[in-house]
Amino acid sequence: MKLNLKEFEQYEAVIGLEVHVQLSTNSKAFCSDSASFGSQPNQDISTVSLGLPGALPVCNEKIIAFATKLGLAINCEINQYNFFDRKNYFYADLPKGYQITQDNRPICVGGKLKIRLDNGVEKDIILNRIHIEEDAGKSNHDLDAAYSFIDLNRAGVPLLEVVTEPMIASGEEAAAYLSELRKLVRYLDICDGNMEEGSMRCDANISIRLKGDTKLGNRCEVKNLNSIKNVQKAIEHEIDRQIRLVIKGETISQNTLNFDAVTGKTSPLRSKEMANDYRYFPEPDLLPIVISDEFLEKVKTELPALPEELYQKFVSEMGLSAYDALVLTAEKETANYFIAITEYTKAYKTASNWIMGPIKSYLNEKQISFTDFLVPSKQIAEIINLLADKSINHHQAKDKLFNSLIENPSLKVADLMQNLGLGDHHHQDELSGFITTALNKYPDKVKEYHNGKKGVLGLFMGEVMKLSHGKCDPKKTNQLIIQKIESLK
Repeated sequence: MKLNLKEFEQYEAVIGLEVHVQLSTNSKAFCSDSASFGSQPNQDISTVSLGLPGALPVCNEKIIAFATKLGLAINCEINQYNFFDRKNYFYADLPKGYQITQDNRPICVGGKLKIRLDNGVEKDIILNRIHIEEDAGKSNHDLDAAYSFIDLNRAGVPLLEVVTEPMIASGEEAAAYLSELRKLVRYLDICDGNMEEGSMRCDANISIRLKGDTKLGNRCEVKNLNSIKNVQKAIEHEIDRQIRLVIKGETISQNTLNFDAVTGKTSPLRSKEMANDYRYFPEPDLLPIVISDEFLEKVKTELPALPEELYQKFVSEMGLSAYDALVLTAEKETANYFIAITEYTKAYKTASNWIMGPIKSYLNEKQISFTDFLVPSKQIAEIINLLADKSINHHQAKDKLFNSLIENPSLKVADLMQNLGLGDHHHQDELSGFITTALNKYPDKVKEYHNGKKGVLGLFMGEVMKLSHGKCDPKKTNQLIIQKIESLK
């Protein structure tokens, strides 16, 4: 059945995301087992992780601080009195038969996160809640044809579940939201944001309805999406699938779905009931958490400059374009390096160009990050200032000074300038001599210039640059060549 575009345009998608953010703590949420990634199976476990009788949990204070930090950064209301609950269900990699989570009283309520789409549209994504919970273990079904293997290293690892309101309208918006959330948790140093390693996992609840309708349709939940690209692809496929079903008069079954990244399609895992009977009740082995005003104030003072704050500063105070500001704030280390450069120079646009140009190219070539970049920000700022006052040209700055600094990051720029013989050190007579030599070498080209072929100036410029070993200022040299060649008429 062929469907036309107008039929599709009658419908809109309503999407809510649940993102599990794994916290970067050394130990697990309720015991001292290591929470590191990559250990041998069942190495980081204890009586608490295994759920053995009599083993009692103790709350890791860092998870409270990290949750509060994220809540404050997204302008949530912080519940200063909250408690944990038991979420009861049976699964092979959940040895206790329940997860410790928060149901009735999450630590953070409300809040919003601004996203920007490629077309320049801005939108605030409203949050429903952020709550703390522990992770389950991991089942591996691929190691043996007859058996599944259980790894409990991940059991008890601390998570924040960040839940949006159902207000996301497209795969693009969902991808933008995930990118902003990942950026934020990295700025806060509470999660590395590595979706491929499971540090962030996303479930997407997707439904459709006629535009203008206020009633939500039957929703399907796509589980455990492990990359931003897959989240967008899964949502786009599911919107298309649901619209096609409705137009053909079929019913959308409320299912939990799996997404196959290879085929780009979703498939049912199990039917989804209207309400899950998890038999929540308050966790009897943990006392309620009381967050004092002093603790809240301490967390506030430890908040770093956040991406949105820096974006507004770069655009409003430094006059950078929206594109430059977005690139510079994409990674915390990039933003910090740029800020460090601007402590020594006011040439903000040139500094931005250098971050996104020569420096980024070098980092990509070496496959390293700014944390591994050894050239001090002050040295880069000195190069930028030399460019700004036209003491050197771009070729000298990039190919000579910058490359020399990479090899010798501890050297001073002034010393390198002297060692390399850079700067406008050529006297007028010396430069004039180079120009005369170039013109005398190509007398036919001088005539061509006088006959209107101005393009030959590049030939003379190239010759002068050779004679001066690239140490003369191109703009000034070009002007002198024109003056000299005009005088030969």
